[in-house]
Amino acid sequence: MPEPSRRRRRKTPAAYHTPSDQQSDPKPKSRLARKLAKLVPPRGSGPAATGREPDGALYSHDEQKAMEFADAPDVARIEAQPFLKWAGGKSQLLVQYDEFFPNQMDRYFEPFLGGGAVFFHLKRRFPRMVARLRDNNSELINAYIAVRDHPHELMHRLDEHLAAFNADRKRYYYLVRSQHHLPEKEVVERAARMIFLNKTCFNGLYRVNTQGEFNVPIGSHKNPALYDRDNLLAAQWALRDAHLAAQDFRDTLKETRKGDFAYIDPPYHPLSPTASFTSYTKEAFGVKDQQALAELVASAAKRGVRVMLSNSDTQFIRELYSRERIIVQTVKARRAISCDGAKRGKVDEVVILAGMD
Repeated sequence: MPEPSRRRRRKTPAAYHTPSDQQSDPKPKSRLARKLAKLVPPRGSGPAATGREPDGALYSHDEQKAMEFADAPDVARIEAQPFLKWAGGKSQLLVQYDEFFPNQMDRYFEPFLGGGAVFFHLKRRFPRMVARLRDNNSELINAYIAVRDHPHELMHRLDEHLAAFNADRKRYYYLVRSQHHLPEKEVVERAARMIFLNKTCFNGLYRVNTQGEFNVPIGSHKNPALYDRDNLLAAQWALRDAHLAAQDFRDTLKETRKGDFAYIDPPYHPLSPTASFTSYTKEAFGVKDQQALAELVASAAKRGVRVMLSNSDTQFIRELYSRERIIVQTVKARRAISCDGAKRGKVDEVVILAGMD
C-alpha cells in the first residue's frame, strides 16, 4: 500500500470552500453546516477574541487554540464525527471518557483506530497533538488516507456509487462486494468501495472471512447517504498531520515513550461463548492476544506512557488488569450488535487506566 507518510501538497484554506456538485447528503444543508451557522462566530469576535469555544467552554490552551483556528476553514472549527459506521464505536461514550483523558497531550497513539471517534474528539481538544493512528485492517487505514489526501476525488466516486446503487440496488451492491483485493495503488477506489459497502450493508457491520473478503449481506436502507461533505472535510482537517499505517498493535505500542498517551480499543473479550465478534480482519483476536496486550500495557506504563484501554466487563479482563498502577473504572454503553433491537440495552464496560497518576 502507499507509503503512509507520503502526502499530496496541503491545500490552502480557500480550497475547502470550493463549490462542489456532491449530492450524497439528501439534505441541501448538512447537520454540520447548520451547526456551523449557529456555532461559528464572526471573525474577530469568536475564539481568537474570547479564548472560548463557540458553545462557551474554555479552550484547553486558550492562546494556542485561538491561533490554531485563526486562519482555518470553517470545518476546522467543529469536531469531526466518524465517517464510517463501526461496531463498538465510542461516540456514545465520549462524555463519560472525558474525565479519564489527560489534561495535556503531545504525542497520541491509537493501535485499533476503528471509527476514530476518540481521535477526532481529542484532536479538537488538543489541535497540536501529533497522532500516530494504526489498525491491522489495511482497508480501513487506506480509507483514512483517502479522506486525508483525496477528499474531493473520494466524494465524486461515492456519488457515482450511489447513483449506480439507486438504479439497481441488489445487483450493484453484490457487484461491488465481489471486487475483492483491488490494487493497492487504487487508494480512492478502495476507499470508496469500503465506505459504500459500510453504508449500504446490513447493520453497518464490517466483517471478513478467513480470506480477508468482506462478506456482509446488503442492508435495507431506503435512502442511504454515503457521506456528509462538511464532516468529511472536517475529518480531512483533523487528519492533515496524522501519521497513518497498517500495523500490528504490538509494534505500535513498542513505539511509545515516556509522556505519550495511548488509547487502546481492541476487539472486546466476549461476554459469553456465543457473543464473540472479532472478524474485523481475517485474523481473530483471541485470549492470547488479550494477554499479550495486557503485558504491553503494563510495560508501557512502566516506561511512563499514559494508557487508557476499553474492554468488556468480564472476570477475565478484570483479572488480567489486576496489577500495580492499573485502575479499573466502569462505564455504561449501549449494546451495538444484535439482531433483536430490544436486546440493545445498556451494558457495563471497563476503562483500564495505566500510568496515569
